Amino acid sequence: MFRSLSGINYRLWFAGALVSNVGTWMQRTAQDWIVLTMLTDNDAVAVGITMALQLGPQLLLVPWSGLIADRFDRRKLLMLTQSLMALLGVALGVMVLFGVAELWHVYGFAFALGVVSAIDAPARQAFVSELVSEKDLPNAVALNSASFNAARLVGPAAAGVLTVAVGAGWVFLINALTFAATLLSLALLRRGQLRVAARAPREPGQLLEGFRYVAQRPDIVAIMVAVFIVGTFGLNFAIFTATMARVEFDHGAGEFGLLSSVLAIGSVTGALLSARREKPQMRVVFISAAAFGVACAISAVMPTFTTFAISLVLVGLTSITFMTTANSMVQTTTEPVMRGRVMALYMAIFVGGTPLGAPIVGAVANAFGPRWAIGVAAIAGILAAIVGLVWMVVSNDLRLRRHPTRRIRFVLSHSVRRPGDRAVAEEELAVEETVARRA
Repeated sequence: MFRSLSGINYRLWFAGALVSNVGTWMQRTAQDWIVLTMLTDNDAVAVGITMALQLGPQLLLVPWSGLIADRFDRRKLLMLTQSLMALLGVALGVMVLFGVAELWHVYGFAFALGVVSAIDAPARQAFVSELVSEKDLPNAVALNSASFNAARLVGPAAAGVLTVAVGAGWVFLINALTFAATLLSLALLRRGQLRVAARAPREPGQLLEGFRYVAQRPDIVAIMVAVFIVGTFGLNFAIFTATMARVEFDHGAGEFGLLSSVLAIGSVTGALLSARREKPQMRVVFISAAAFGVACAISAVMPTFTTFAISLVLVGLTSITFMTTANSMVQTTTEPVMRGRVMALYMAIFVGGTPLGAPIVGAVANAFGPRWAIGVAAIAGILAAIVGLVWMVVSNDLRLRRHPTRRIRFVLSHSVRRPGDRAVAEEELAVEETVARRA
């Protein structure tokens, strides 16, 4: 489960990222809370707009952000982006502390942070492949996810307590300090042990090369469609937990932070279970999408704060299994020289749908209540699973056979194809149902 931690470089990266992720979750929680309660009158749409502004640039900048990640030294690039995000945290924290922050200020900072994050995300995703071997890459991706969600156990709860005790401004300043851990880990890496990938050449057409590569990979296209559906309408957890805590159960910032931490319990569990798998599998992507839909449906009908909180464990487990497996499938089956551009497109689809989905989900929460907003997430999970089922049938990866021994076999064949290659690998899972014959 923890085999990637055997390397010194990954250990350094993991430790720095864990500290920084705690700060990131603290800022996210405090930011959503001040928008909902201090700068508006419980307006879920405003929270959705903030999320859209912060995540939208990943969609707008995808042709450039991926190429930047493939062309430049990713370690130096990450040091720049992490420093800029720290400065933005300091600026917002000072404005909140002095009481001059208004809603449009938060919108502006969210957009600026989104622009920097758009450059940071594909570089950070692709940089993991320089820290571990190709064999350990799926494990490293899963442990990264575990780190991110382990931080969610601490960050939101700490943000809730600190927001009540000293104010949201100090939360933003503490987040800015946590970026020092990532910067220190990047500075301490043993550069001689990095597995630096070949840089993208400077030639015409490189901006669109990532799109052309993905277009030739129907398996990646199917994953990205499913990720877009779930990411757009299903992963708006800030809206779900904030509105359920405030509107449905009439609780405060502490309980809001607690819900995010409970959600992370399931997320960490799902990430660690994913880390145990030797390699990601296509069927797990779509089965976990369906399970996420069912988990959200259960969560939407929970009658009390306690039962709702407990149900979030299952929501966290299924969502992170879906996200981690999809991420690993894309990374491990993409050519190294294309990884930055493909991951930029993947991240743009993953979080770039939020500008569309978050305001819609927020409007549903305002008009019909937060339970119906979670119902939208449930529908998204089921639709993503249907996309996977249709792809497997159309690509002949799922078919019905009559076995000579009078058994019906549903055979799932998963083939990984890269441009210019024939079938690289194929594995089958046979699910048998005995057909009894009676006289």
